[in-house]
Parts: sequence; C-alpha cells; structure tokens
Amino acid sequence: MIKKTGVCGLIFPSVHDDVLHEMTTVRELGSIPFGGRYRLINFPLSNLVHAGITNISVVTTKKYLSLAQHIGSGKAWDLARKKQGLTLLPALGAKQEEYEGRIIPLHDVLQWLELCEEDYVVMSDCYVVGNINYKALVKSHIASGAEITVAYKTGACPELPDVVVLDTDDNDVVTNLRIGCRPAGEVAYGIGLYVIAREKLIALVEDAYSCGYTSFERDILRARVACGGVRGYEVPEFTMVINSLQSYFDANMAIMDKDIRKKLFPADYPVYTRVHDCAPVVYGLNSEMTGSLAADGAYIDGEVTDSLLFRNVKIETGATVRNCIIMEGSVVHKGAVLENVVLDKNVVVSEGRVLRGAPTYPLYVSKGKQI
Repeated sequence: MIKKTGVCGLIFPSVHDDVLHEMTTVRELGSIPFGGRYRLINFPLSNLVHAGITNISVVTTKKYLSLAQHIGSGKAWDLARKKQGLTLLPALGAKQEEYEGRIIPLHDVLQWLELCEEDYVVMSDCYVVGNINYKALVKSHIASGAEITVAYKTGACPELPDVVVLDTDDNDVVTNLRIGCRPAGEVAYGIGLYVIAREKLIALVEDAYSCGYTSFERDILRARVACGGVRGYEVPEFTMVINSLQSYFDANMAIMDKDIRKKLFPADYPVYTRVHDCAPVVYGLNSEMTGSLAADGAYIDGEVTDSLLFRNVKIETGATVRNCIIMEGSVVHKGAVLENVVLDKNVVVSEGRVLRGAPTYPLYVSKGKQI
C-alpha cells in the first residue's frame, strides 16, 4: 500500500508547446481547452489526486496566466490545503528549448524538491490525454527496484521532436532507448510520464546541470539505461497523444463516441475541472442538434451537427455548424456557415460568413478574433 504522503507530483505543462503553436502563443500546452469543459492539464492533475498524491507542483513558463486562472488554488482537485496541496513553480529563467529538456526547469525548482518529505516523484507532461492509474504505476516502480520507471504505450510512434522509443526485455527492463527516431510499425513509445526516487532525482539533476546538460531523456535517462537502472511500464488504459492541430481536432471529435467517452471520463474515476456556475444549455425554437455535445451555458438556435460546443457558446438563428470545435465564449451569428473549423475562445463570426476547412485539415481561428 502506497502511503498517502509517499509520493509527490511534478507537472510540466509547456513541454511540446511547439506541436500546437497555433494555440500556445498565448498559453501553455497544458492550458489548452479540451472536451467541452476541461484543459489538458486536468488529466495528469486528476490522475495524481486519484492516486492519493496531494503534494503537487506545476512548473510554469512566462505564459502561465491562463493556466493559473484555470487551476486557481486547486480547490476543484481538493488541493487547497494548509499543508502541501497545489503550487505553481515558475521556471521563468528557462528558455522554451531549455524547458523542453526539463533539466534547467528542474534545477530552478530544486528548493521545492529538497523541502518535500515524500520518497518518490511522479513527473508528467500534458500532451497525452488519458485516465491513467498512477497508483499502479508507482507500485510497479517500487516493486521493481528500478532507478527510473518510464511509462509507455505500444503502437504507431507519434510524431514528436524528441519521442522516446524503448526496447525492453521480458521483465520490462529497458535495454535500449532511442530519441527522436520514428521506426515503422508498432513500437513502445514514452508518454512523458516518469517515476523516480526524490533524492535520486535531485542528485541526477544537480550533476547534469553542473555538466551543462539540458535534456532529461538524452542526458540522464540514456545514461541510466546503460547502467541497467531504467524499467518500462506499459500503460493499459486508453490514451490519445496530442501532437498537432489535426490530432487535437481528432481527439475532440473522438469523444462523440460514447465508448471512448466512457474510457476517458469513467463515472468512478472522474476528471476534475474548474467549476463554472452556468445555466444549462438553452435550445431555441429553431435549433437542430445531431451527434453533438454542448457544455453548460451554451445557447443554440441554429443547426449543429457532429460538433463540440464549450461553455457559453452562442449559435444564432440560421447559423450552420458542422464537424466543428467551438470554444468558450465564441459567438456564431445569423446565417454563418462553419465546417471543419476550430474556433478558439471568444471568437466572433459575423453574420453570413462562411468558413470551411477539411476533416484532414481543419481551419483554426485564434483567440479573440472577429471574422
């Protein structure tokens, strides 16, 4: 049994910001809205809380405002506590490429790690959507005696700049680790999720930083593989990798499927999010809604087909929305036609406008624009 105070959590919401550069100019990747009422960071945060991990820090960059507003004090995750709870740790001195490598941001927040009393650290990125059992992951790490455990999935290798590809033996000991290559066929690929002893992490980061290293995977993980100290853990739960605008679009469209929705948002393992006190969805007399999902606060008086509407979205009379993602606060005025479009927050589409993308190349409109 894992002690409640035995594990702390570190979340890196800006790793791989560049894969969704359209949306991350004003926010971190972890702050990107998802699924009608969530953000990408909600998944690792909720997974940590479900595992009984209540001492959690989020390592932020200069684009932290949206994220800070969303998570607030951590009350939605029961992390607004007198001791421990949720902490925002700014790694503001690190450039984006240094943040991606993790060593410099980790060195910037070493004081927090040194003050922790927990024995182990779970480190997670935010580009993977999934309801993952972190408790099972930590138990596996402790039982194996490994220095570092790397969570992985098996399948087609995702297109990421520094994707980690693992070779493991019958006991899941990592025998080889490749970074940045994408072999054909099914492979074991890392999902930006690690478990390591806290004191070991501090020592490895201090040593790597003193040598001028920047990459956790290239400069720490590969060295420990050579020493036989890295173990893999295959995640059995359903996950989706967000590594492009197309994959983001596809992942949101996928939750229209009831079976996938149950896998991502099981009733007994909820994904917690910030609560908005909004009225239920209002359907006008002219509304037609088919195969779509709408969050609370939405007003619909047009035609909506196979689309995902976030909170407080307004679709006016005569507007047509097909296969679209419409984020919070956006308004589609009378007679406008949208097809295969992603509207970021607070976008206004004027009366009679026509916006069309393709299912394999959705059209994106950035936050706050008026079309």
